[in-house]
Amino acid sequence: MSILQDLYYMNLKTAKNAFRSLMKNWLIIFTGLVYSTILFIGTIVSPLFWILSRMFLLILSSAMVSNYLYLLQQIIEKDRFSFQDFKDGFIIYLRKVWSVYFIGFVALLGLDIFLRPIIVGFVGPFVYQFGLIFLIVFLLNALPETIYQKPYNGWESIKSSVDFIKENWIEWYLPNIVLIGILAFITGSALINVFDSVTSLRTISQGPFGIILYLLGQLWFSYMMIYRGYLFKLLNTSSRRKRLFMRNM
Repeated sequence: MSILQDLYYMNLKTAKNAFRSLMKNWLIIFTGLVYSTILFIGTIVSPLFWILSRMFLLILSSAMVSNYLYLLQQIIEKDRFSFQDFKDGFIIYLRKVWSVYFIGFVALLGLDIFLRPIIVGFVGPFVYQFGLIFLIVFLLNALPETIYQKPYNGWESIKSSVDFIKENWIEWYLPNIVLIGILAFITGSALINVFDSVTSLRTISQGPFGIILYLLGQLWFSYMMIYRGYLFKLLNTSSRRKRLFMRNM
């Protein structure tokens, strides 16, 4: 019963904090449009970089992720972000995000070379691919929050994210499943990845309905990410026993 009470009160507090912060920082719902536009332009000009075009796009996308994570940090820590924060955010976590991408690339390359032929021989390519995606999503689900709330490098952030999930998987995944389920219900599968520039701009180009759909998706996605930020901070700074003690006080 204590775990159910803890889940209820913890998520009630988190939901209130996230709603309040979203109302105060509602401009964050338009950042996805800015990122999508920048990435769309980047995709058009990337051929100018010849063999470095993929590297250019990876650095550009890393800068977008860095910017968004920095804005979330300002909201979680200060309950506000400024235009200066938006300008600064492109480089704040760029090195950390880039290092995480690089580690992931090397790890996947090693799996493809050494383990994939063996595992596919037993379970088939579909099961292997599905299992790999599931493990990545499950074990590294809290990686964005780890990057901007913990003072770790890329590898330490990955390790800390896995440790966090092992310790808090019930408290973390139950609300996240609900949040993602609502996002999928509101926007459909096409807009779950709201940073996909092609999908986002295509949706907006559909007219008034597409614009409304896109804004609803951005609104809920922003709420979900702020919610995750507050939830991650709460779980990292307290235990179930401590939260119960504080409520009884």
